[in-house]
Amino acid sequence: MNLRIPKNPWRLMVAVNVAVLIGVFLYKITLVPYVPYIHLLVDYHFGFTKRALIGAIASLFVHKMPVWPVFALGGAMLLITAGLYVQLFRRTFGSERTQLPLFVLTAGSPFFLKNFIYTLGHFDIYGCAIAICLLLAPARSVAFVISAALASMVLLLIHHIHFLMYVPTIAVIVVLRHYLVVGLTRQNAIVGMTAALAVAALFFAAQFYGTMTVSPNEFSAHLQSRIADTSREDLPRYTDAFVYIWYQPLAREIHDTWERMPANLLGLPVFALLIWLHTPLWQYFARLIGALSSELHRRIVIAAIVLVSAAYLVMFAMVFDYSRWISNWAVCLFLILHAVKTLPASHKVPLIPTDDRRTTVFGWIVTIIPRVGIVRPF
Repeated sequence: MNLRIPKNPWRLMVAVNVAVLIGVFLYKITLVPYVPYIHLLVDYHFGFTKRALIGAIASLFVHKMPVWPVFALGGAMLLITAGLYVQLFRRTFGSERTQLPLFVLTAGSPFFLKNFIYTLGHFDIYGCAIAICLLLAPARSVAFVISAALASMVLLLIHHIHFLMYVPTIAVIVVLRHYLVVGLTRQNAIVGMTAALAVAALFFAAQFYGTMTVSPNEFSAHLQSRIADTSREDLPRYTDAFVYIWYQPLAREIHDTWERMPANLLGLPVFALLIWLHTPLWQYFARLIGALSSELHRRIVIAAIVLVSAAYLVMFAMVFDYSRWISNWAVCLFLILHAVKTLPASHKVPLIPTDDRRTTVFGWIVTIIPRVGIVRPF
C-alpha cells in the first residue's frame, strides 16, 4: 500500500499539536495535584525554607488555599511560556512556512510544552520561562548579567533543583549572548564572578539550611491549617504523607534514587527513541555549530552543551524523576539552539527540509506523542 503524504502537512501538525495540548490539559485537571498543592501551602512561617517562595507569595493574598490555584497558576505559566517561545522563534528564525519543521520539532515536541502541561504545578516551567526572557532581552549591558543572576536566585528560592536544571542553561545564554558579543572586560568579569558566587551560595543555603527546624507534626499542622476545603479527607492525609520532603537529607534522596535505579533504567530505550525521533533537529543544530565563523565560539558552544548535559547526569544520580529530567534537558538544548543562531556564521545553514519523507514521518510521530511523563516514560 502506498501511503500518500500531503505536500504541506506541517501546518496540520501545528493544529494537531494544539489539539493535543488541550487534550492533555483537560486530562490533567481531572487529577488531584497533591505534591504541587502542598508546595502552595508551604511558606516562610518557620523561617527560611527551601521550595517555599511560590507558597509564601500566595500566602500574601490568601491564607486558606484551595486546590484550583495549582491549575490556574500552572495554566497561566504555560500560556506565558508558549507565547514567549513563539515570539522567540519568530525573532530567531522568522515565521515563514519553511521554518515549520523546526517549529514542530521544538514547540511541538513531547519534551516541551506538552510535558509542561502533564507536569502542571511543578516548577520546571519557571526556569524555562526565565531562560526565554533572557533570550529575548537586550544583552550588551552588564545589567543583563546581573538580571540573569537575580533571576537564577529567584529560581533557587522556588526550587533549589534549578541549580542543576536551568541555571546552567541561563549561564550558557549569558556567555553566548553577552560575553562572546561584548568581550571579556574587567567590569563584566567581576560582575560575572560575583554573580556566580552569589547564586552558588544561595543554592548551598537552600540545600543545607532550608530544611525544617520544627517537628514534622508541627509543620504538618501548619500546612493543614491552610487547607481551604476542610471537608476533603484526602488533602490532610496526603499533606501529612509528603512533609518528609522538607526534612529529607541529600544522602537519603541519593539512596532512594539508586534503590529505584534498576527499575527506572528500563525506560532508557524509550528516552533514546524519543531523542532519535528529533534527529532532523539535532542535525540542524550540528550544522549551525559547524557554520560558526569562530573556532573559539564552536568550542565554547560544545563545552556548554557538555556542561548542561553533565548537570542533568548529576540530577539523574540524585533524584529519580527521569522523564522530567530528560524532557527539560531537551528543552535546554532547544533554547541553546536559539542562542547559537545569533552568533556570527561563516555561511548560511540549510533549513530542515519540508518535503523530506523521513522528516515528515518523524514530525507526525513527535506531534501525536502527548507527553513524556514525570518518572517513567508515559
